[in-house]
Amino acid sequence: MNQVKETIQEYMNKMVKPVFDQLLTQLLQARPDDVINWSINWLEKLQSLNQKGKQQETHHHYQSEEEEDEDDEVLPIQKETKKTTRTGVSAEVYGEFNKKENFKPRVIEKTKDQIDRIRKKVLNSFLFQALDEQNLHTVIGAMEEKKFQPGDFVIRQGDDGNELYVIDEGELECTKKFPNQPQERFLKKYLPGESFGELALLYNVPRAATIKAIQPVIAFALDRATFNNIVKDAAIRKREQMEQILNKIELLQSMDTYERLQFCDVLKEAKYCRGDKVIQQGEQGDTIYLIAEGELEAYKEGQLERVYAYKSGDYFGELALLKNTPRQATIIATTDCTLYYCDFKSFTRMMGPLEQILRRNVGRYEQYLQ
Repeated sequence: MNQVKETIQEYMNKMVKPVFDQLLTQLLQARPDDVINWSINWLEKLQSLNQKGKQQETHHHYQSEEEEDEDDEVLPIQKETKKTTRTGVSAEVYGEFNKKENFKPRVIEKTKDQIDRIRKKVLNSFLFQALDEQNLHTVIGAMEEKKFQPGDFVIRQGDDGNELYVIDEGELECTKKFPNQPQERFLKKYLPGESFGELALLYNVPRAATIKAIQPVIAFALDRATFNNIVKDAAIRKREQMEQILNKIELLQSMDTYERLQFCDVLKEAKYCRGDKVIQQGEQGDTIYLIAEGELEAYKEGQLERVYAYKSGDYFGELALLKNTPRQATIIATTDCTLYYCDFKSFTRMMGPLEQILRRNVGRYEQYLQ
């Protein structure tokens, strides 16, 4: 059974997901009235290009306003969309006439205090955690300090994006306009240490949401060129890896793609070896854990047998947070594990309504821990 599931998952990841991800992004750009016929035409065009031996080109090259004169066989996006914004999904293409080794990053002078503040903030963002010291130095050198007053729009949904931002001071609010909804919907607040704006750079699409300062804000902006050449490849791999993991967590399956990607920003990774103790009964805890890989078991003091078993896709640690009580069991890794975790304040600030799901699901194992 496990082998069948793995085969299906592999097929989904390799064959189905790339096509559906591309189709979904193009639909969001074009927003046709007749979604079904538009999608059929899009898929037929994709099939035609594949039959002509253009599959690799189709996967890596999508029409943008800079490319439309050079590539006549890209999918028919511009006919459906009235905006002249960037409509591609993939990264800028590097080749004979666009070599990464020719890239010269900008260098903006900074005080030692600014450098220290930027370093501290970017190391808390998973986007930059895969960078080596040299690349991290380049990124910090290219960042520019920007200030915003309450009410200032830092980014607007639908606009082209050429920078991402790491917040140093202040708060911002994020809202998003959804189809068939008259009002923008509040998604979250952004606080110091968090970053935003990377989706437009990662996938070469317009801004997916609007972000406005609600306090005086100091942020550090990273330009598109430096991001593309230094950060992008590692960030995309990390994003895709994280999204695949989050897709397995039942609790998070009600989230849309944008919300799921934003959730990546508050998660941190931790690895445990078999026999490691993750949670100790009786301790105070403010952390919730999501299991990416591995298995764990819960034990109560004075009992030899386990009281609950956890596997990939499960979560734990929320009981003490919801009830404001000490940890009610000790949780030990029974295999090597990869966990993602965040403090409960960040979790509820990001997820909001998911707290109700947590409370509803508490009964699944609470009886075993009493």
